[in-house]
Amino acid sequence: MDMICVRSGVKLNGEVAASGAKNAALPILFSSLLAEGTHRFTNVPKLKDIESTCELLNYMGCETEFENNELKVIVPKLKEFLAPYDLVRKMRASILCLGPLLAKYGKAKVSLPGGCAIGSRPINLHLDGFKALGAELDVDSGYVSGQCEKLIGAVYLLDNASVGATENIMMAATLADGETVIENAAKEPEIVDLGNYLIKMGAKIEGLGTSVIRVTGVEELRPAEHSIIPDRIEAGTLLVAGAITGGEVTVTNCCPSHLTDFTTKMRESG
Repeated sequence: MDMICVRSGVKLNGEVAASGAKNAALPILFSSLLAEGTHRFTNVPKLKDIESTCELLNYMGCETEFENNELKVIVPKLKEFLAPYDLVRKMRASILCLGPLLAKYGKAKVSLPGGCAIGSRPINLHLDGFKALGAELDVDSGYVSGQCEKLIGAVYLLDNASVGATENIMMAATLADGETVIENAAKEPEIVDLGNYLIKMGAKIEGLGTSVIRVTGVEELRPAEHSIIPDRIEAGTLLVAGAITGGEVTVTNCCPSHLTDFTTKMRESG
């Protein structure tokens, strides 16, 4: 699409449902690599990034079935641990397969990510976290290659509260030996949603939604079922669209508690 043309002067009124949160769904889909079997997800948004994630999971040997916002991921014992450039370049979040692969199989080769162009978003925090857990990593010819006998729990302080790094390290830590402490962890609802699914799978995690997350490694995880949280960004966009056009919009399938700061600012602005 080269252009979006918006003609003003029309009040927006009515009721509309927010979709599932893409930024919660993507790490949760990659977390399925931690456990063989059938994972079932509902409230999954129909977006290109979801399609790209399924393509990558299928390349590694998984089966995915997506219908009516319900997605089933069937994970076998993987034999393919490569995330090639042609698939990873489509979506930055593909780097989130690195943690689960290292934790479950002790090896992975993942292309450096492409995807969105929101400034400089290096993955050094992800890699430093894996090194702290004992992984050996090499970056060469556009790929990150990693291996380990077994990840070992450690204390890791994030230089900044990166959402992606928090997710990747948290997933890796679920199968590590001992306790991992992630300090200055991201607190976003999407982090909490991923953690809640990992807990459903059998992970031991404390501190979700705070700046210190503790993960005690377990021997194995199992598939589960989960409903993806609603997209707070979409919900907020729909609300403000009603406000700026002088209309009245009700957004359903959303979590008001995820929008508290936003709605407070809306009230302050009148």
